[in-house]
This record gives sequence, C-alpha cells and structure tokens, in this order.
Amino acid sequence: MWGLVLCCMAGVKNYSGALAVRFFLGVFEAAVTPGFALFTSQWYTKKEQGTRVGIWFSFNGWAQIFGGFLAYGIAKGSRLHGSAIEPWKIVFLATGLLTMAIGALFLIFMPDNQLNARWLKPLDRRLAIERVRVNQQGIGNKHFKAYQLKEALTDPLTWAFSFYALTADIPNGGISNFFSQLIVSFGYTPEESLLYGTPGGAIEVVTLILCGYLGDRYGNRLLISSSGLVLSILGMLLIVALPLSNDVGRLIGYYLTQASPTVFVALLSLIATNVAGYTKKTTVAAVPALHYAYTGD
Repeated sequence: MWGLVLCCMAGVKNYSGALAVRFFLGVFEAAVTPGFALFTSQWYTKKEQGTRVGIWFSFNGWAQIFGGFLAYGIAKGSRLHGSAIEPWKIVFLATGLLTMAIGALFLIFMPDNQLNARWLKPLDRRLAIERVRVNQQGIGNKHFKAYQLKEALTDPLTWAFSFYALTADIPNGGISNFFSQLIVSFGYTPEESLLYGTPGGAIEVVTLILCGYLGDRYGNRLLISSSGLVLSILGMLLIVALPLSNDVGRLIGYYLTQASPTVFVALLSLIATNVAGYTKKTTVAAVPALHYAYTGD
C-alpha cells in the first residue's frame, strides 16, 4: 500500500494533494519499524538481535545509495534525451512500483511466526522455536491485553526512548530530507548532489551493522552505538566550522552525520530484547516511532 501511495505522488497537482498523499504515506509506513522489531524478537536470540536490527535498518542507507543512483540516472537521461513526463514523476513511479513488488514478495514469503513458515520443514519449525526459548518471550500471542498497554504507557523507559527519538532525530530529519539542497549549498550542481549523496548511505550502512555487531559481541549496545553520535557531531562541526570555500571538507562532514542513527537503532534492538508481551512490545516500539515521525524523518 505504501508503494501504491508513493506512485500517487506522481499525480499530485497542488499542495493539498501533496499533503494528503504524504499523510497516507505516514499511515502505511507507521507499522514498519515496530513490526520489524517484533519479527526480530520472534526469530533471533537476545545476543543476535542488535546485529539483526542494525542490518534491516541499514537498508535506509542502501535505499539512499540506490535512490541516489536512480535519481541521477533519470535526471541525466531526461536532460540528454528528454522524457514524456517530468523526471521527478519517474522517480516516484519507479520507487513506488519497486516497493509494491518487494511488498508482495514479503507478504507471500514472510510468515507470522515459525509455525507458519512454509519454507521450513516441520522439524525445522520446532527447532526455530526452541532456539529462541531462551528469550522467555514467546513467539507472538496476538491477543490484545489491556494491562500490557497500561504497563507500556506507564513505563518510564517508554518515554525515555521517545524523548531521545524526538530530540536526537530533529537534526537527522532535516539533514535526511534536505541533503540534496545541503550538498548544493556546498557548491555542487543539483545533479551532482544526487550522486554525491550516495556515500552518506554507505556510512549509515557500515556504522549500523558494525555497531550492532560489536554491541552484541561485547554486551554493551548503547555505549558502542554512541560512537555514531561522536562521528555525527564531528561531521556537523566540519560543516559549520570549515571555510565556505572548502567544499570537499564540508561534504565529508555531511557524510559523517549519517552515522547518527546508531543509538536510535540500538534502542530499537533493546526494545526487541528486553520487552516481553505482544501488546506491550508493539506499544513500546510504536510510541518512540511516533515521536521519531514528528521529526519529519
């Protein structure tokens, strides 16, 4: 559904239409992060979850890389050979259709839990359940439980996670959404900004997976993930402190800012690891995601 709505962006004619489409993009995207956190807790042991959350969240970086090359190719091809519709519409249609195709595959092949995994033999299904028994969280009783909702909303950690998501991702939201304009301000052309933004995605991929792996290995996800914040602060200092003539140095500063999601992702993995109960886990994951959405990311 998100991919279908994204395709609708190509038909937007005015501000009100764009606002409506953006609203429904948010509606259909809202379940993604809490849902993936739940899947992670169902399929992996606690010692594996930090790395796994880092891997699936790192596809935001892969999307930035792929999207940058795609947008650059469309922009350059349209400039050289022309196009039947505006290039920005082609971008929305291409990414929307791709999302729909991947979503259909996910719907077909991704089971609700190990017992419904058609691609596993009966014995393998039981083994998949046994290996996560150490989590002591079950594999997903989907009955709504009011007392777990109350526990989630009265748990101080829920709001601590939410406070971090709100405050830390305000600058991240601005940089992520307007990185192209930021790179243009360094002295590059709009076309070049699409291409030069892709290394930022690579930095996000590497830092998320590396911090997730090291956090699991040494049993301290938050401390190790804080290194991403150090890198992003260094990047911001390079952007604001270097002379305006130092385009390359400021561009490197932008790349370093893309390490900032490491702590937020570590918090997601901690929710998957430490929160038990289907209703409570989904609520605790959803509330910080809601505050994350306030930042515009």
